[in-house]
Amino acid sequence: MKQLLNQLFEHQNLDRESAKEALLQIGKGDFNEAEIASFLTVFRMRAISVEEIRGFQDALLELCLPFDLQGRTAIDIVGTGGDNKNTFNISTLSAFVVAGAGYLVCKHGNYGVSSSCGSSDVLEKLGYRFSNASDTLHRQLDKAGICFLHAPHFHPAMKRVASIRKQLGVKTFFNMLGPLVNPAQPRYQLFGVYSPELARLYQYVLQANEKEFGVVYALDGYDEVSLTGLFQFRTNVGEVLLEPKDLGMESIQADQLHGGSSVEEAASIFRNILENKGTPAQESVVIANAGLAIHSMDLSKSYADCLEEARESLRSGKALGVLEGLVELCSSSAVMHVDIRR
Repeated sequence: MKQLLNQLFEHQNLDRESAKEALLQIGKGDFNEAEIASFLTVFRMRAISVEEIRGFQDALLELCLPFDLQGRTAIDIVGTGGDNKNTFNISTLSAFVVAGAGYLVCKHGNYGVSSSCGSSDVLEKLGYRFSNASDTLHRQLDKAGICFLHAPHFHPAMKRVASIRKQLGVKTFFNMLGPLVNPAQPRYQLFGVYSPELARLYQYVLQANEKEFGVVYALDGYDEVSLTGLFQFRTNVGEVLLEPKDLGMESIQADQLHGGSSVEEAASIFRNILENKGTPAQESVVIANAGLAIHSMDLSKSYADCLEEARESLRSGKALGVLEGLVELCSSSAVMHVDIRR
């Protein structure tokens, strides 16, 4: 690691294979905590390259427990986090709205690291029980239209890194990597990122991986469509700069997206929105993100049609039904935590 760190401190980029090998060694426990923290810090001080992030992605996918969708066509909707905005769980809510609209969602997520409440925190509070049992997850997809891949159950090699990330308390390149290493590697993905540089990086990586994707970055720093101003929307066929009125929506204020100060408050906001008890601003931003997710799966559909599908899912109670059905599946069956490669 000393030689590797010296190379990085001298502002030399890693090639794809070297980046992969470095993260494989970290995952196998070859380096101590101080070395890992130094390695993570380097990428806070300079931009990460396309080859480096592709190598890191290769390593984590090699180390993870894979989940086979068995031919199912699904989407993941996820933000990188790290925008320091403390919004409510917009991407997770959007996932339930998309599932309520009739699409399969295979969401990958984790506990909050740089935010107070991640997707795993809020779903656990709402009664979801994590599993990496293949049969359980397939049943959830088939009956509820959604399943959730809790990252620590699928990336056990990263357990040690998780504690270091938590202690650092700032975004690291793992914020960038999380959305890219869904163990199911679903056909479609909608990503939210926290910087224009990362939006471009994702676009290059996803194009190289021949993915069908959408990448969102709000120009005022949000890793989602915040409706607080202009945002970039990149797909595998190009990019556009949009504003709320392009989606037929009004602009909203930043304080209307506040996610609360505890997991309990975040879970309450989450359920209120699904029960149509949220504010107009909360409803609008969820519909906007869910609508763009639907659009990402079929670029021939208009924004208006996709947003209407999302709106109907939320207002009709179908999205709430997805949550309730998913939690019921968890409580009515013995959910086993097993190695799905056996």
